[in-house]
Amino acid sequence: MNTKKRFVLDTNVILHDYKCIYNFEENDIYIPIVVLEEVDKFKKGNDQINFNAREFIRELDSITDDDFFKKGASLGEGLGKLFIITEMTMSKDFPFSEKIYDNLILSATEQLSKSSPRIKTILVSKDVNLRMKAKAVGVLAEDYFSDKVADINIFNKENPVFENIDNDIIDRIYGSTQGEPIDSFYFKDDINPNDCFVLKSDRASVLARYNPETDRVQKVGKSRTFGIEPRNAEQAFALDVLLDDNIKLVGVTGKAGTGKTLLALAAALQMRDKYQQILLARPIVALSNKDLGFLPGDEKEKMAPYMQPLFDNLTVIKNQFSSSSKEITELNDMQKSGKLVIEALAYIRGRSLSETYFIIDEAQNLTPHEIKTIITRAGENTKIVFTGDVQQIDSPYLDAQSNGLAYMIDKMKGQSIFAHTNLIKGERSKLAELASDLL
Repeated sequence: MNTKKRFVLDTNVILHDYKCIYNFEENDIYIPIVVLEEVDKFKKGNDQINFNAREFIRELDSITDDDFFKKGASLGEGLGKLFIITEMTMSKDFPFSEKIYDNLILSATEQLSKSSPRIKTILVSKDVNLRMKAKAVGVLAEDYFSDKVADINIFNKENPVFENIDNDIIDRIYGSTQGEPIDSFYFKDDINPNDCFVLKSDRASVLARYNPETDRVQKVGKSRTFGIEPRNAEQAFALDVLLDDNIKLVGVTGKAGTGKTLLALAAALQMRDKYQQILLARPIVALSNKDLGFLPGDEKEKMAPYMQPLFDNLTVIKNQFSSSSKEITELNDMQKSGKLVIEALAYIRGRSLSETYFIIDEAQNLTPHEIKTIITRAGENTKIVFTGDVQQIDSPYLDAQSNGLAYMIDKMKGQSIFAHTNLIKGERSKLAELASDLL
């Protein structure tokens, strides 16, 4: 069989990554004409999916000429060619008779495969159902793997524990103030910048983090942060990196009820004097097949229910203080003046963010490209925090390996201005933790 392959792209792959046609090495790409029709329907709008549709159309226009539909288009040196499948008739023996786009794409892939059986032809789709239908008719199909994370075990692991550490090292770290660097020492395993861990001797233990700025180990304390006190070691680790000015990008992952968003907001408020604005945002992902049009009111009012969890976290922090305290007065003033803003992510896109502490909640529902778009908006003295649970994804075309949060953490690992903490223990309530574990 010819080692060169042919890949047929589904619409959702293009809308997920408009540069996808350049990620198949020397293999040829085939796009059914109905896919272009579907992409065209998405070109109007302000969401990322609409941006991707427009950019793909522009990309297609830049690489094609008058002979494109006859000869295809070269994708560049070392890459294959791009072809459009214009013949969309369905064979009489094709089992799915309804002429919907998915069936037409599947039929086109089957006919392309039969036309040259010595060349492996593969349908690429992020739609699990379409891939299952492909298997039913004997068509090879796979997910789009270009931006998938190979190892997602980091989202299940607890922070490492190093034992048999000399007592004098433990004493020196334990006796230091939080953030004071202590001479580094040899670890049993490789440690990435800003990794957090527990050090144990035969008589004591201490929470610590490796600081790449000083090339030293430093103590991690459990100090109260704007009314919120860490309840376990993981939360202490999270607050430590969230409060560090030198760490400009943070990923906080964990199941529901572990305190991801609450800790990020508390840290931002603690550092309010160092930033001109604190922004909290989350993507709008409609559930139960209902979009924003089902909700009453104008656009702001429609989005309010989706933003309510962020306001709930702010309420938790406010409840730590008396109604007449200076902290409550300052929080109310910050909201009125626009220094503390809670908005849908759609309103943030396109802005250049400087002097900002920016928290993006539910980031597991973002694509890798959306994550990149957000991070590249960061200006001077801006800190970006992504929080989310990679096991609770609402987008039909993302999973634990392909979502933007997991992708960002995988790619940024090892960078001195990046830190990732994973929260394991739920602190919302025993009931919430039990439900998260068992249901």
